[in-house]
Amino acid sequence: MKNWNKKAVPREKVKELAEKYGLDPITSSVLIRRGITEGKELLYFLENDTRFMHNPFAFAAMEDAVDRIMQAQEEGEIVLIFGDRDVDGISSTVILFEQLKSMGIDVQWRLPNGNDGYGLSMEAVDDFAAKMGTLIITVDCGISNNEEIAYAASKGIDVIVLDHHNPPETLPAPAIIVDPKCADSLYPFPDISGAAVSFKTSLALRFAKTDWYKQEICLLNAREEENKIIIEAFSVRNLNIQKKFELKLTDYPVSISSSRFNDFAAGKYILVWDSKTVLPVLNKAFGNGVEFNAADLREQAAKIIPQVSKLSLLQIKNSSKIAGYIPEENTQLHAFFNIFVTFVNKTLAVKYPEDKKQEEKDLQLVALAALADIMPMKDENRIFLKQGLKSINEGKPRKGLLELLCNARLLGTTINSVKLSWNIVPVLNATGRLGQPELGMYLFLEENDKKRQELAQKIDNLNLQRKELGKEAWLIGIKTAQESINHYGGKLCVIIDENINRGVSGILAGKLVSKFNVPAMAVTFVDDTAIGSMRSCRGLDCPEFLSAMSDIFINFGGHNQAAGFSFEKSKLEEFKMRLEKLYPSIKLFEADSETVEIDAELPPEHLKPEVLKVVDFFEPYGETNPELTFLTQKIPIIKGLKLGKEEPLHLKLELDAGHTKWPAMFFGRADLLDAEFSEKDRIDILYQIQRNEFNGNVRPQILLSDAWKSR
Repeated sequence: MKNWNKKAVPREKVKELAEKYGLDPITSSVLIRRGITEGKELLYFLENDTRFMHNPFAFAAMEDAVDRIMQAQEEGEIVLIFGDRDVDGISSTVILFEQLKSMGIDVQWRLPNGNDGYGLSMEAVDDFAAKMGTLIITVDCGISNNEEIAYAASKGIDVIVLDHHNPPETLPAPAIIVDPKCADSLYPFPDISGAAVSFKTSLALRFAKTDWYKQEICLLNAREEENKIIIEAFSVRNLNIQKKFELKLTDYPVSISSSRFNDFAAGKYILVWDSKTVLPVLNKAFGNGVEFNAADLREQAAKIIPQVSKLSLLQIKNSSKIAGYIPEENTQLHAFFNIFVTFVNKTLAVKYPEDKKQEEKDLQLVALAALADIMPMKDENRIFLKQGLKSINEGKPRKGLLELLCNARLLGTTINSVKLSWNIVPVLNATGRLGQPELGMYLFLEENDKKRQELAQKIDNLNLQRKELGKEAWLIGIKTAQESINHYGGKLCVIIDENINRGVSGILAGKLVSKFNVPAMAVTFVDDTAIGSMRSCRGLDCPEFLSAMSDIFINFGGHNQAAGFSFEKSKLEEFKMRLEKLYPSIKLFEADSETVEIDAELPPEHLKPEVLKVVDFFEPYGETNPELTFLTQKIPIIKGLKLGKEEPLHLKLELDAGHTKWPAMFFGRADLLDAEFSEKDRIDILYQIQRNEFNGNVRPQILLSDAWKSR
């Protein structure tokens, strides 16, 4: 029996949250237990519209990247996209390749294959220079390729880095860098995948072909309020707020030049909402001698957003969805900005319908990459997943993904984050792990149906091979794991063995972390090079730890929880000596207790199929948002059955929840029946609720994580 904890939640807080956001009491209580109570966080659980994604031009360097790519388009340059070998790298490369190809750019792609190391290589630069190429765009890599990028520059090749990995202390130069983890990126959310960075760049490139690109806009509002005139404005560029102007007058008219408004609005296209109301107020403020050349967005919006064309900004503000989540943005000026963004986006969707279709295809890959790279399921990552899954479940899986879903026998079922994580991500990842990531690229880019089916089958076969190599690596690692942990004071596990296939070193390190709850390294050798993977837990930052040995590495980099590195085999002893010096300084959080946090307790009479609505609300599941764990006490067993082909390993129960009889599976615990409890007993259970889909029939079922006889 596992220890469990159900945090107490005040009823008044549950009621308050439920009433404010229209939630049921169970959902509200789960949110509070998980600490999700702020509007900015709740927004991404309650909404799924793409308008809640962050603006691509929030990246400080995005405009520079777009301009350089457009220059390549105009001058007929040859462009190379250099990606990584994993799901995120493949997805990043596909997304940007399709975008650049649609622009008529002479674009090529390249991924590390065979025994190539991670990141841009000197060889790749030389090969591209020989083709007279002039622009390399790295995706899901590049932030640590200082030497290679400097070398490219010496060959007359410009580099744009589209990455999401932790940056080194010294950034590569000369390069345009778009990475949300860079301190000066200005992007509001750092934890997006490499594919998301490619996606944002593609969105920016689509926007750049419009008349709105780089146009300086002044959104101006003026109103009388409590014997004052309030004039406020946003300076907007690429749908991104740059500056705010505010003036409050109690004594007017005043000179417009002394108000600083001229300086603020100079050279900008001025937009107002309802000029018949705004212009008279401006005349009061600055005198009738001042003429404002302002366009009325309300008139322009009448055809595109007719439902708001007769509303005042105050009425729009009071009905704003965003205002309910972010009170500090509940102003008339923010309402004006939101309407402006909606107007522009709807106008562009009508003018460029193909872009919207491409966006749907891209989001399916962004969703896949977010799960593969274990991005936290919060903020805009939730929008990526919701939109990607929505597109797939509406019967529009993109080419390549369609074949993978078909081979996994998932077509015709409801696709969720768990199914993608368990059934699609490992299969596609197998291509890179076994040195053939180009198969994944060909799969997504191939137009011929039959060839795609053949490619999908090849990838499935590679995945079977990967599984066998993973088993072999585990047998190697588990032999000396505990000895290694003891050697490093319970702070680190290091497995070094040439028999580990480099493609599964990361898998082995991850399994060691799961088994022993300490950071782990798995190191193998390819010719004269040592290749290592590191996985972390309990607060140890992988790149930061590895940086202390950077002088002996050929390259290294990654995320807080996962990183890779390589060094010359001749430096193995030096590597071991460095670890000896470093491990005493490792500080880990206390080992996670075995206590299971309960999201909600459901008495048997409340355990109804409708609870699936609560489960669905919290989709997509993933990092920082695990599947819901429920507790039910004293539920009767109707039937019990032991299952297994060769021996009875698994347990199937039928549980009595009054009006509903629930099937429940407990994998690997057939031993409990007739030992801990029997048919007709009442038991307490910890569980998740899932849909069991078979032959077109969908039935909710319980997946047990623990069960014991009720006291």
